[in-house]
Amino acid sequence: MGFFRRMKEEIRVIRERDPAIHSAMEVFLYPSFRAMAYYRLAHRLYQDRHYFLARYFSQRGARKTGIEIHPGARIGNGFFIDHGYGAVIGETTVIGDNVTLYQGVTLGGNGKERGKRHPTIGDNCVISAGAKVLGSFMIGENSKIGAGSVVLSEVPPNSTVVGVPGRVVKRNHQTLPRETMNHADLPDPVKEDIACLQRANTELINRVLDMETQIKQLKKKREKA
Repeated sequence: MGFFRRMKEEIRVIRERDPAIHSAMEVFLYPSFRAMAYYRLAHRLYQDRHYFLARYFSQRGARKTGIEIHPGARIGNGFFIDHGYGAVIGETTVIGDNVTLYQGVTLGGNGKERGKRHPTIGDNCVISAGAKVLGSFMIGENSKIGAGSVVLSEVPPNSTVVGVPGRVVKRNHQTLPRETMNHADLPDPVKEDIACLQRANTELINRVLDMETQIKQLKKKREKA
């Protein structure tokens, strides 16, 4: 894709996904737009094995935008980081098309692996603010990662993941995350577990009360006898 076509595509993507933008010119002020410009230059240098220059421009971009993208990462079309400050993308990360990240997201390694150390993110995924995805596994296409979640293992396609450690709480029959951009209205597994315990506790209390009633009735019968 040529320079001007790519620029037009990024303007379209940012305007589509951020309701706060009011004009195309604002795109040039967005940290995501600037970070991706630095990334594209650094990535080309990295591919040509100019590693020092690649890291120079990568680190320059990180200082300017607060978004750290290793020049070795591979990023598809339609990528967008909303706000973006504190986002970190590791060297062997692979990101598909139409993926959205929010501020504070880390796509990192777990410190134990060599070679492919970072996650692969499928098409149309949304990774919410502060989420950490650590390790060389796949996040399936059309998935959502809830805010603050820590994901340490593979996620099937069309899933919603929340919690620490992250666990799948929804599968299939969901609209594509990039269509709704809703990364707040997600299930709360802790709340659901507490509600389940409360129901079980109420049931046990009712059983104990029934047993006490039965015991009292038996005592009355014996007294009459």
